[in-house]
Amino acid sequence: MADVNGIDNIIAQYSKETATNQSTAQSLGKTEFLKLLVAQLKNQDPLNPMDGTDFAAQLAQFSSLEQLNNLNEGIKNLGVYQMSQANAQAVNLIGKEVVIGKGNTFQAAGNAVDLSYELAGAAKTVNIDIFNENGALVDSFKVSDQDAGANQATWNGGVNHNGKYTFGVTATGADGAEVTATTLTSGKVTAVSFKNQSIYVNVDGREIAFSDVREVKQA
Repeated sequence: MADVNGIDNIIAQYSKETATNQSTAQSLGKTEFLKLLVAQLKNQDPLNPMDGTDFAAQLAQFSSLEQLNNLNEGIKNLGVYQMSQANAQAVNLIGKEVVIGKGNTFQAAGNAVDLSYELAGAAKTVNIDIFNENGALVDSFKVSDQDAGANQATWNGGVNHNGKYTFGVTATGADGAEVTATTLTSGKVTAVSFKNQSIYVNVDGREIAFSDVREVKQA
């Protein structure tokens, strides 16, 4: 049997033989690794066989490679599962009212409208201004004693209005100091789209990232 000087020569020989089939190969998979190991055993020098320690080390490498491949495959499958779950959740939002983590626009259709916002601290008084599409003030109202965090106020004047509106919020604490208020927009989800591995929901004609949905209102 011909004397082959270690696994380096086997790798070089194997790479040369497979070059025509895998000219762009960049790494060895578990199948290629096992073939190299078998080839090394078949071509080792009978007078100077592979050291048991070296053989055990190469088997350990193969075992690690197998585990890494299985882990990688598991991560891929988990990612696919999570994406499918997110897609299903997004589709289930169609026809439902949602609160979105940015914006201050809303649609009035002759009915009372719930307006959402966040307060940086507890507020003694919250003043809400309603503007039409031209930016003109059409109504104002106040609510009292609201906690920090997400809050809602109902604009009953919506029963007399139709169309798109915006709103602004100013808040004052018990000590008279201004409390930072962030407006949130809400509306009905009419469609869902999938682009560049991302999910978007269409809310009152606006395309919003699914990740920006803060709350789903009960029917």
